[in-house]
Amino acid sequence: MKRNILDIQGLKVGQAENTAAKTGVTVVIAEKGAVCGVDVRGAAPGTRETDLLNPLNAMERVQAVVLSGGSAFGLDAASGVMEYLEGQGIGFDVGVTKVPIVPAAVLFDLENGDAFTRPDKAMGRAACENASAETLQEGAYGAGCGATVGKLRGMAHCSPSGIGSWSETTQNGICVAALVAVNAFGDVVENGKIIAGAKDDSGAFTSTEEGVLQMASSLSFASGKSTTIGIIATNVKLTKAQAAKVAGMAHDGLARCIRPIHTTLDGDTLFCLSTEEIELPTAPVDVVGIMAARVAEQAVLRAVKAGK
Repeated sequence: MKRNILDIQGLKVGQAENTAAKTGVTVVIAEKGAVCGVDVRGAAPGTRETDLLNPLNAMERVQAVVLSGGSAFGLDAASGVMEYLEGQGIGFDVGVTKVPIVPAAVLFDLENGDAFTRPDKAMGRAACENASAETLQEGAYGAGCGATVGKLRGMAHCSPSGIGSWSETTQNGICVAALVAVNAFGDVVENGKIIAGAKDDSGAFTSTEEGVLQMASSLSFASGKSTTIGIIATNVKLTKAQAAKVAGMAHDGLARCIRPIHTTLDGDTLFCLSTEEIELPTAPVDVVGIMAARVAEQAVLRAVKAGK
């Protein structure tokens, strides 16, 4: 057991980053396709192909999901992933070619490095070329390269973060995993204690929630400068609607350890992939959803600990 998203058979993870510019890309590839749902809770999302994941729409499976830095500019990385997968003959067969279905979500890291160096088509392709089913680096890699948390008092008073992953497997083989890039406006909390977040002038952590309430009449910051994005994956068979519900339940895991969460400053987005290896006769959403919240929480904690 790797105790990360690579415990889901059939998935590969690739990452590429520019450490000087503090930005990067993470891609999860499902070469044989995976059912995918999404749940967007933050009020400032940057996404691609999420409408296609609506259960009312026809496409059931995706071949990859991209997490990227660079704000909306970083959505360009998904084009590089599509180009790579098409070259491998992976995608939805339309006769003349195969069209890879690649949803994506981005986080805002422009203020933490070089604002004019963003994940692009070349970096997306590089992430695919680095893809592995065996190893996964956590911390300041891929989409987590420029991630920070605790933005209430600006970049000079926030904490470094990153990308983290965790998995859990039951005795009967049900596996659920999370891969999360944590770039939250709020603080990350473990056992009631802030372990990464906004700091005062002395370097001590200070509660973002309490700070927002105290500054309610004088808050002045632009929206959309944060965001936690991630992927839940499971070997349990789910429909697209069920996968969307599981993604929603996984947000509970974010709420357990990020305070505040889902603000107007965040574009929090979680995807859910199902490789359909195991079929549960009853309650697959409840079982997988409970586990999804657990692994999402642990992935967040691992992201900030590895990012220090």
